[in-house]
Amino acid sequence: MADNPVQTIELEDPGKPRSFVFVLLDQFTLLCYACAVESLRIANRMAGHELYQWRVIGEGGETATCSAGTEFRLDGDLGEVARDETIVLCGGIDVASATTRPLLNWVRREARRGVSIGGLCTAGYSLAKAGLLDNKKATIHWENQDSFVEEFEDITLTKSVFVIDGKSFTTAGGTASIDLMLKFIADDHGEELAGAVADQLIYTTIRTDQDTQRLSVPTRIGVRHPKLSSVIQMMESNIEEPKSPSILAKEVGMSTRQLERLFRRYLNRSPKRYYMELRLQKARNLLMQTDMSVINVALACGFASPSHFSKCYRAQYNTTPYRERGTQAARLAI
Repeated sequence: MADNPVQTIELEDPGKPRSFVFVLLDQFTLLCYACAVESLRIANRMAGHELYQWRVIGEGGETATCSAGTEFRLDGDLGEVARDETIVLCGGIDVASATTRPLLNWVRREARRGVSIGGLCTAGYSLAKAGLLDNKKATIHWENQDSFVEEFEDITLTKSVFVIDGKSFTTAGGTASIDLMLKFIADDHGEELAGAVADQLIYTTIRTDQDTQRLSVPTRIGVRHPKLSSVIQMMESNIEEPKSPSILAKEVGMSTRQLERLFRRYLNRSPKRYYMELRLQKARNLLMQTDMSVINVALACGFASPSHFSKCYRAQYNTTPYRERGTQAARLAI
């Protein structure tokens, strides 16, 4: 079916093909890369012209392995690209290890030459590490946001599905690559072609840089009680300096007892317990994704005492923060 002739979108002047250089980092996410390339391929097909070209490179120039274990043959090593090409780094699991010194040096050199450079999924970390996002807006997968904020204070991190700021761009991962590419296609050749590409992808809702990557609180927790949602949003925004249940209740216009009943009814736990789980989840993310000391992780998650932090962490995850950090290091060494 996919090979049947399609009605092409007539373009007045297709112009010179735009060239993308995809850089596959070790353990990159296949979905992000595939969504981006397929969007460009379909744009060519729908226009009846080669609007986009691409090649795939990576450190070493031979192969790159995605997080699903599939190995991809590369077109070449990290070399000089043309100034009118667009570099797209594709990140995935353990992006800190994949962001090597040679990669950083190459990215910085190409940026100095004026090349546009962006990152899909966790590759926003690589751009930040190279200094390309300083004093800019960016996004990254929600699972990596806690550690990103702690490490890169000069970057304005958003929860958008993608962000374009000057010659840099970042995405949140997953299907956000489609949204970014549709934005490029619309800017280059018009909304009609971008819409036709989305239709071919069975992509019914094209998101913009104003759309957020995570589901709303009511959708995520399966509860549509407005006051409960407001309290949970306040909890998520105040991890380092937690607010007491009495203050949270007062800010939404109810008593502490009413708030307790609300949490028990909808979430089968107390506000205090739910808040603690949020803080411990952030702590686990920081332990697994950053080099922050256990003490600093404790402070960042609202624990004044390392011993109290360790006790709460053990009760939640059946291990201590120090052992968690050691287990993570051992996994990465394999």
